[in-house]
Amino acid sequence: MTHVEDELSSQPECWTRAAEEAAGHSGALPGAGERVAIVGCGTSYFMAQAAAALREGAGLGETDAFAASEFPGGRAYDRVVALTRSGTTTEVLGLLGELKGRTRTAAITADPRTPVMSAADDVVVLDFADERSVVQTRFATTALTLLRAHFGLHTDAVAADARTALAEPLPEGIVGCDQFTFLGRGWTVGLASEAALKMREASLSWTEAYPAMEYRHGPISISTGGTATWMFGAAPEGLAEQVRATGGRWVDGELDPLAELVRAQRLAVAVAAARGLDPDSPRNLTRSVILTPDTE
Repeated sequence: MTHVEDELSSQPECWTRAAEEAAGHSGALPGAGERVAIVGCGTSYFMAQAAAALREGAGLGETDAFAASEFPGGRAYDRVVALTRSGTTTEVLGLLGELKGRTRTAAITADPRTPVMSAADDVVVLDFADERSVVQTRFATTALTLLRAHFGLHTDAVAADARTALAEPLPEGIVGCDQFTFLGRGWTVGLASEAALKMREASLSWTEAYPAMEYRHGPISISTGGTATWMFGAAPEGLAEQVRATGGRWVDGELDPLAELVRAQRLAVAVAAARGLDPDSPRNLTRSVILTPDTE
């Protein structure tokens, strides 16, 4: 078993623990009514998108999400939350340094021995969800679960759905598809983007992600026999039928969308295996992106 397989399989337990511990971190996490930005890089950015949509949708306050490198310095926020598994990512540390003393910051990380511990005003350490694999799975989803629980939006059914996602077989024939598209709506747009990233990282697959309503505005033109379109959450009316009419495969996301992401992670590993690739050694990637002056 690869590291990524082992780690993605432990997600139900990680989520349960994060949900249980959320109340103990309430002082470090955004309070109701605060104007908040959530930032990250790569996978963490997509989790930030999902968390921001969840928080604002729950009426807890205006919430934006940015790639750490694209944070708009002219905007004022009550709190900025950074998601960083490694605690060493250059863009995140740089932003936290810029905000020091003028905007309250919090970081959610996996490693308490890294610079982020002093860079942020508050830190939540999810070391039980840390990973050996370069490809992120359980840390990202556990951080999102922590925030989801803090927002009052987590239930035990989410972990139960994740166990179902781990136990049930993948859709028949999907591993052999040539191209994959993941779709979302609202908070699941970030999850769809993350699913696509997992496919690219682990299996070098041609993969795209879109807001579901946007798929008909051009991207559906790539749908044909040998392609798969996977929906996170409820699909817009008529979209499944339109995709099937192209000859492409349609996959309904019937589980909680976060559990659907577990299924997509499993797909990425399965496609990698079918292609003779090692998902623990993704091409051109490292666990953390640390830039030098020559590479910035």
